[in-house]
Amino acid sequence: MNTDIQEIISKTGTERNRLLPVMQEVISRNNYLSETAMRDIAKAFDISAAEVYGVATFYSFIDVSRLGRNVIRICKTISCDLKGKTDIINAIEKHLRIKLGETTPDQKFTFLQTNCIGWCHQSPAMIINDKVYTELTPEKAIVALEEWE
Repeated sequence: MNTDIQEIISKTGTERNRLLPVMQEVISRNNYLSETAMRDIAKAFDISAAEVYGVATFYSFIDVSRLGRNVIRICKTISCDLKGKTDIINAIEKHLRIKLGETTPDQKFTFLQTNCIGWCHQSPAMIINDKVYTELTPEKAIVALEEWE
């Protein structure tokens, strides 16, 4: 078993309600939840790897594939649609020279769409890593990206 996972589990325990926090801690250390990590977690929790994978893929903020160092998640709800999300997506794609779902060749950015991020009252919104950006315009989105370049 991976020493990071052993360390995390030694702090959190293996009660079923600790599964998600363990996954989140693995992601915070490794930027994603690998197949090996899911198998190790399953073994520690005495559940199937399929069950761990099912939990992991249910949540849009648990990534099971390697991503760029900075993950941009743009909200895909109708609130953001109505306030110009498409123009923001186009501006980001043009600036980074990638499409939604892709990672830049230098692995600096991954650009994803995600379900509601809870900022509908200040839409359109996106998150870069853990920082929320609201009331976006294409120009504001590019300024936000430049903070991470």
